[in-house]
Amino acid sequence: MTNVYDSANQVEKDLRATDAYIALKEAYKVVSADSEAGELFKKFQGIQMSFQEKQMTGQEISDEEIQEAQELTTVVSANEKINALMNCEQQMSVIVNDLNKIIMKPIQELYQGAAE
Repeated sequence: MTNVYDSANQVEKDLRATDAYIALKEAYKVVSADSEAGELFKKFQGIQMSFQEKQMTGQEISDEEIQEAQELTTVVSANEKINALMNCEQQMSVIVNDLNKIIMKPIQELYQGAAE
């Protein structure tokens, strides 16, 4: 019998060896080494997490919070180091989404077959 956890652990190791992960790791080092970029990025992440928590719990996001996030996004977007990091994050997100589709394929096929 196949141990899916062993497979998942192998995928984790393989993911660490991808060019996308290596680039992400390097971009994160560059941002972290720059105190201004590092602080901006941490603040931006904090706002993102706060918005996600509020959405998950059904809380309203105030106009003031939206305005603050928009202003911070403008500042963050002007930082080349953070932009490079965010581009690397997006590449990793594509890979993770692709992996999720592959992992969920048996369940999706099962339900599609049951509907027919």
